[in-house]
Amino acid sequence: MLGLKLPTDPRWVNIVEKNIDEILTDHAYCEQKAASTAISLIVSFPEYSELVEEMIALSREEMGHFKMVHDRILARGEKLGRDRKDEYVVQLLKFFPKGGSRTTQLIHRLLYAGLIEARSCERFRLLSEQLEDKELADFYHKLMVSEASHYTMFLKFARKYGAIEEVNSKWQDLLIYEAEIMKNLGTSETIHG
Repeated sequence: MLGLKLPTDPRWVNIVEKNIDEILTDHAYCEQKAASTAISLIVSFPEYSELVEEMIALSREEMGHFKMVHDRILARGEKLGRDRKDEYVVQLLKFFPKGGSRTTQLIHRLLYAGLIEARSCERFRLLSEQLEDKELADFYHKLMVSEASHYTMFLKFARKYGAIEEVNSKWQDLLIYEAEIMKNLGTSETIHG
């Protein structure tokens, strides 16, 4: 369904289970960054009214998810840790060349956002299926369902605003590149790492 070229090694969940507090902090910041991405798309491309409407709704939803994760952190008697660099996203954002027309920039940003959401969804699925903490597993199942619609929304907009064949080609190339990145990740208790 997600089209990812390299699935996450299921052993990643074993790494996560050794430090749930770290994954929750990283996850909280991923939700906050997703909300920030939605807001950034509004600021950068205000002339796309349908996109703006969807990004308003998405930013609210992602901040709602941030609160849900933050509440879980507090319920565990912990505090939100500091944000850290997301090496996955840093590497991913190197794929498309900088510059180009506004439309090209928009398409690239939508494809990046779609892929990040797809990978998050895949990771949430693994957590929902394999975590021993059944309450936390159920929590990740609910988030997985929500995230699945996000990645398809970003792809829908990319195909709406760009030439479908070109967008599909870029998407496939990005998926191949992302698979190469993933070969070196999956060894830390982070959502993408």
